[in-house]
Amino acid sequence: MIFPESGLKMHKDLQTIRDQARVMAGQCTLDFYRHFSREYSLSREVFFSHPLLQRLREDVLPFISQGSGHGIEHSKKVSIDAGTLALIESKLWTDLQQARRLCLLAQIAGLLHDISRHEENHASRGAELSLIILKDYPLSGEEQRDTAFAVRNHEAFRDVLPPGNQRQELLSDVLYDADKFRWGPDNFVTTLWEICSCEQWSMEEIVNRFPVGLEHIQKIQETFRTPTGRIYGPEFIHCGLEIGRQVYRILKAHLREAVEQ
Repeated sequence: MIFPESGLKMHKDLQTIRDQARVMAGQCTLDFYRHFSREYSLSREVFFSHPLLQRLREDVLPFISQGSGHGIEHSKKVSIDAGTLALIESKLWTDLQQARRLCLLAQIAGLLHDISRHEENHASRGAELSLIILKDYPLSGEEQRDTAFAVRNHEAFRDVLPPGNQRQELLSDVLYDADKFRWGPDNFVTTLWEICSCEQWSMEEIVNRFPVGLEHIQKIQETFRTPTGRIYGPEFIHCGLEIGRQVYRILKAHLREAVEQ
């Protein structure tokens, strides 16, 4: 990370605080991964072994903005959790073969969802670009459109677009929930610090922005869409908020110390 206006001391302080946040996150026990370890393991297997996903990881790299909190590592986590949710949610109405196909499509949506992150109306722009990228993939036209619909429908605090079929609804909802899981501990382990570095915020700017950020995170826990997300999503958010509040206290203490010096 680079904070040129803050000097080397500030840079070291922020690295130390980030390390403390990582330790806090490591102490979080998230029941989602414990209760659905089988589905999560299968989703990881699909993500790292399926040739379409291997190809897509290469294809999306030019469109993923690294260092902004929404890079390829973020997309990977979203993809795997979206695939996990697809396996969980679809098992009540389909067989394992179809569930694995839905897992694959959910992961494709996860890799694509932030490819237009820095554009205005990034979800809509990402959906349009998704159709271009997937044009030559061995997916049916309906599968491509349903995946793009999920990308278009993944933003928080926007009207939810009505799905045209059950698969669209599933892909849209699992992508949304997996993306919003990242508003938990990930916010204070990765996302915050990458954004701070990208924007070159000083510690004072970070402290001033923190209360609004925490309030924004608080609101997200009421927006999860799948039955599984509504049960387990708030746990992610609660854990993230606990870390965030501690990080905020530490940041303010460091800032006071810097001012007094």
